[in-house]
Amino acid sequence: MFAIAVIDGSLLGMPLDPVVAGYVYQSPHKFLWYVVMASAGSAVGSIVLYVIGYKGGEVLLQKRMSQQKFESMRRSFDRHEFWALMFPALLPPPFPFKLFVLAAAAFDMNFAHFELAIFAGRFVRFLILALLTIQFGPQVVSITGHLVHQHLAALLLAVVVAVTGYVLLRQRRKGKLSP
Repeated sequence: MFAIAVIDGSLLGMPLDPVVAGYVYQSPHKFLWYVVMASAGSAVGSIVLYVIGYKGGEVLLQKRMSQQKFESMRRSFDRHEFWALMFPALLPPPFPFKLFVLAAAAFDMNFAHFELAIFAGRFVRFLILALLTIQFGPQVVSITGHLVHQHLAALLLAVVVAVTGYVLLRQRRKGKLSP
């Protein structure tokens, strides 16, 4: 599980969700072990992209996106670097997670925070997948993938709303916003 996740986290994308679901389905009592190994492997594999992004990521990003999106992503990382990487780590394919990994490195994200954000996001994602697999069987992967693909815009909107709500609530608690 760890090795497959390392390969998936680096340059080569692999269908990690079905692999996790398959292992969990065959040995449900080991589900937490599989979740931890997949999450750790994904974080370790992302080091390759971190190095690439650190050495020339801004140029790569500017070639792949408009200047407006690039600046928006930079502002997001400047304000909340951990959350700007953790939330994309939660989302399954076809979300372009590797683009966020490159951005994190290009925008000089602290390496320990980088690894922790990926591990935490992937842990939550694979834990949900494992629990759904135990409850409904491995076919939950294809059903979930189909639903995410068809409703990607709504899912992204929900993530944006959740993050915005969290940030506003946090700022309000700190007394930065008046009621």
